[in-house]
Amino acid sequence: MGTERPPGRARRARRRRRAVAACAAAALLPLAACDALTPGSAAEAPGPRSVPSRTAVPDEDITLRLQFADAPLMVDALIAAFEEEHPRITIEPRYKTFSDYVKNLKLTMTSDSAPDIAQFAVGMTDLAEEGHVLDLAPYREAYGWDASIPPVSLDQLTAGRASEATGGRALFGVPAGLSMTGIYYNKELAARAGIEQPPRTLAEFEDQLAAAEEAGLTPLGVGALDSGGLHLWAALLNHQMPTDDYWDWVNGTEGATIETPQAIAASERVIEWGRLGYYNDSANGTGQVDSTAQFTRGDSVFLINGNWAAGQLATAMGDNVGFFPMPGRRPADPVVASGFSVSYAVSSRTEHPEAAGAFLDFLTTPEAGRIISDNGFLPTNAEAAEPPRGVLADVAEGHRLAVADDGITTFPDFAAPAMLDALRSGVQKLIAGRVEPADYLDALQDVWDEQHAE
Repeated sequence: MGTERPPGRARRARRRRRAVAACAAAALLPLAACDALTPGSAAEAPGPRSVPSRTAVPDEDITLRLQFADAPLMVDALIAAFEEEHPRITIEPRYKTFSDYVKNLKLTMTSDSAPDIAQFAVGMTDLAEEGHVLDLAPYREAYGWDASIPPVSLDQLTAGRASEATGGRALFGVPAGLSMTGIYYNKELAARAGIEQPPRTLAEFEDQLAAAEEAGLTPLGVGALDSGGLHLWAALLNHQMPTDDYWDWVNGTEGATIETPQAIAASERVIEWGRLGYYNDSANGTGQVDSTAQFTRGDSVFLINGNWAAGQLATAMGDNVGFFPMPGRRPADPVVASGFSVSYAVSSRTEHPEAAGAFLDFLTTPEAGRIISDNGFLPTNAEAAEPPRGVLADVAEGHRLAVADDGITTFPDFAAPAMLDALRSGVQKLIAGRVEPADYLDALQDVWDEQHAE
């Protein structure tokens, strides 16, 4: 059985004491050791900074560097359209894989060669507090972004902080394309299993998974090698854990925890579905891209993924694919779904904040909205693009309902920069039945404590 582990609260108190001791020891080091930090590090940062309130772009040749990790085709198209409208501004894009981008974000944004514009990612609000990312609240007011961007999408980019410049809410990024996760379904395979319509409750969805398995079909495609398993667990958690408690945990609110009975229940369901054979073979060895490709070939009745896959599925499957948000316990429950946006922040080291602000404002225009929609994302302005059809309309309706119910929650890896690896490996163990839910959640809370311990 091994040595019994102390309760989570006691372990966390011990970790905090060790952290305090380490800080005290560091205080005894010569000040020269701090001066040796990387240029532009937190030690040299002046604290939160804001963009200037002026928005007029200087009439001169300007080059902006943009670093990002998602939707390269969309980014290229947005840049081309913006440069056509602003011929004296050149934007040089630099793409990185998402894992590399997140892993190196702090080093990237604290260096003297930081990009002018960077995709918003976990850790960005901490960088803003240290002075490495600009508070865009003055532009929020000057450009009127509250009228052109859904409030929930902006709120996700504030982390609940106030702006020193305006006294209102801070703003550390502007969204280009909005997103949400949910369940795609193959209509022909569903009919073969006797499934006639999307489920109204989680219990109905479980009945449909069982019907698909009984019909000799693979019920649910999951790409758990990267983030597909994480989306599955989060979708189940969304309808178990109170939304306010979840937001407290993601935002690092003192005393927040993921070690709750509701999170235990969601984790147990992931294990149970694996025990019942509902997942695709080798789910833990399959990435999201591959699970999506398998779904287009008819390898599963359902697929867990986000709206970023909708364009690909619409092209490959036409009217044979539909989408619905993960249902709740009761038909009348609010629609709740993980979602965020491909958003961009501005470095405090940029020499051209007005030009960067002009690019961010361009993201809210009808022209940008059409580009965003064409690339499978939801534009911030729903009226900017042609009304979607087919599965794209299903996704748009699901997002509309979730926004109306105040049910868009951010992804759980935003709780800490190191959380993605813990979530990914932990859910893989849940799917394989190789970890107890309590131990999985304890591991997540360990990462949270290390990030947010006082």
